[in-house]
Formats: sequence, C-alpha cells, structure tokens
Amino acid sequence: MTKQIILVTGGGTGIGQAICEELSRDDRYIYIHYGSSADGAKETLAKVEAAGGSGEIIQADLADDDALAGLIATVKEKSDRLDILVNNAGVTEDALLVRMTDEMYDKVIQVNQKAVFVLMREAAKIMMSQRFGKIINIISVVGLHGNFGQTNYAASKAAVFAMSKTVAKELATRNITVNCIAPGFIETKMTDQIPEKITEKIRAQIPMGEFGQPSDIAKMAKFLASSDADYITGQSFSVDGGMNM
Repeated sequence: MTKQIILVTGGGTGIGQAICEELSRDDRYIYIHYGSSADGAKETLAKVEAAGGSGEIIQADLADDDALAGLIATVKEKSDRLDILVNNAGVTEDALLVRMTDEMYDKVIQVNQKAVFVLMREAAKIMMSQRFGKIINIISVVGLHGNFGQTNYAASKAAVFAMSKTVAKELATRNITVNCIAPGFIETKMTDQIPEKITEKIRAQIPMGEFGQPSDIAKMAKFLASSDADYITGQSFSVDGGMNM
C-alpha cells in the first residue's frame, strides 16, 4: 500500500496537534514538524498512532531560511514524495503600532509569511512532478478584519491569503489545490493568556457566543485534504462562529 505523505508544521500543540490527529489514517504517513515543543510533538505522534496512523516528528526553525528548504528536502529524501502540506505554524509579537519594533514585525513576517512562501515553493516542485498535491494554509480572521495590537500578525495572515490565491492559479493545471482556513478565536494556550475582561469582549463579537475548539479547524482540514475537495482551490474557509459574516 502506497501511503499518502503529509507534512504539518507546528504539529506539537493546539490546532496543529488536532489536525495531525484528524488526518490520521492507516494509508497516511504524517511528518509532525515542531520548532521547540519536542514533548508536544511526541504527544501528537502518540495520538496519531492511537488513531490508526503512523508518522514521525521532525524539527526545524522556521526563522531559518536554510532550515525551511531543508525541511521539505528531508521529507523528499525519506519518502520520495509529498502529497499534503499543512502550513499551520505561527507566532505572535503583539504591540500597538507606535510601540511595535522592527524586530517584532520582522519575526512575525518571517515565520508566518516567508516560511509559508518557502515551504509552498519547495513543496510545489515535488507536487508538480507528481501531478498531484494539496496545500492547506492556516490563516486567521485577524488577517481578514485586523485586530488591535496585531499589525504584524494581520499583515502576515492577509499576505498568506493573497499568496494562496496566486499559487492556486499557478498550480491548478498540475492537479494541485491550494486553500486556506481562517480560524476565529480558538481555545488554545495562546487564548488562555488573554485576560478575562478582554475574553468577555471578544466573546461578545462572536455571533455563536463562544470560542471554537482546535477540532473545529481540524475537521475542515480533513475535508480539504480529502478527495471530496478535489475541485476546490483558491478559497478561504472561515471557521469562526460567524465573525466573518
């Protein structure tokens, strides 16, 4: 049995972990990328195996251009193909515009946008020769609407959305789809750090009244990674409790 080869970045925590678990099948092999959360990646691998799948963890610093290209090269060397790429990893460095430093801006753009660009470019080289592939980019409702204190984050996610539509046009004739998922506010370690007063204000902006769960995003990723989504490309799907209505 030839297994589908999947790479999920930021697979050691939160949404990435849920995506790896949801994509697990006995005919798939998942490379679980992590930057610094090795223990989380090991936990994800255990969840993948418990769900009937298989895979391995793989480390790379997404702030390092050489490591980025090497990540895809390692997958190709080990498995000789790449069928599904999920660009999930991301960072935040929040501050109001007048207090945001160049370093804060550059770090977020590097990891959230440039890393996605490099990984898509390197993955596309493999997928084009296969004449098949699926790229799923995790963006954010913030990239569509903006958010106080997140000029850098909003810019990075909006850029990935625009890049995805362009890359979808370029790769469509090779049977490669490129789509985005735009989560709203999802319960993760990141949202756990938000003060309760601000959390209450955010909930008031969500028509459904509550934060989503990582599994909500993972289920959309599962659909986009399936053959049911073979004729869908260049799209962004908001999973946000109605915020993007």
